[in-house]
Amino acid sequence: MSSPEIVFDSEDIAKNKVFAVLAYIWILFLIPLLAAKDSKFARFHAYQGVALFVTWVVVGVIDRLLPYSLSGIGWLLSVGLFVLMVIGIINAAQGRGRQLPVIGGFLQPDR
Repeated sequence: MSSPEIVFDSEDIAKNKVFAVLAYIWILFLIPLLAAKDSKFARFHAYQGVALFVTWVVVGVIDRLLPYSLSGIGWLLSVGLFVLMVIGIINAAQGRGRQLPVIGGFLQPDR
């Protein structure tokens, strides 16, 4: 079950689309949080990027703790997170306010 799409102001989307896309590229979620802090669109995607980043760190730690024979699990999870990153970038580039599947509901910006 997916959450409904959030609609943002078209001017906000046009002005902050680059910041929203950057939010999904590892630690670059800090850029929209700092540079576009008044943009609801950029802040939404920054929080999605934070959830993705934290999940990626957790998967990395778990992968390091798994024995070598189970390292394929960490690799599969990393591929899944890469797919989520691509989905987030596409959503941001298209001006959509959709949460990432599975992890998108963990962090919500105050609206």
